[in-house]
Amino acid sequence: MQNPVAAPAPIRVVAAVVRRYGRLLVCQRPAHKRHGGLWEFPGGKLEAGESTFDGARRELAEELGVVVRSVDELEFSSQDPGSEFVIEFHPVEIDGDPKCREHPALAWVTPEELLTLPLAPSDRAFAVHLNAVEREE
Repeated sequence: MQNPVAAPAPIRVVAAVVRRYGRLLVCQRPAHKRHGGLWEFPGGKLEAGESTFDGARRELAEELGVVVRSVDELEFSSQDPGSEFVIEFHPVEIDGDPKCREHPALAWVTPEELLTLPLAPSDRAFAVHLNAVEREE
């Protein structure tokens, strides 16, 4: 009898939804990474046993040189197609002005402008969700 192959455990990725003055912070992924050149919400993989807050704080300090003040409840979650990554979108409050430390570019865009960018798949799913919610309000 063969042993069934267990699916790999999902790897949680925190995506920081940073809002300022009606705009959202997005970053362009480095060319050499998965979904290279596409735009995404900043963040990264959570380490084993790491809280969402601690992961967001570590990732945003590394990537953007900002301090995370707070991380709110999960707003949206999406399985990244063809990978073990589950992207979890959380509203995040930061102190400081983001600087590109790992990304080639960053931008502050409106929810509508977000839909015009070439987004990574999970970020596109969140952008569609976000615009649908805003239309309902």
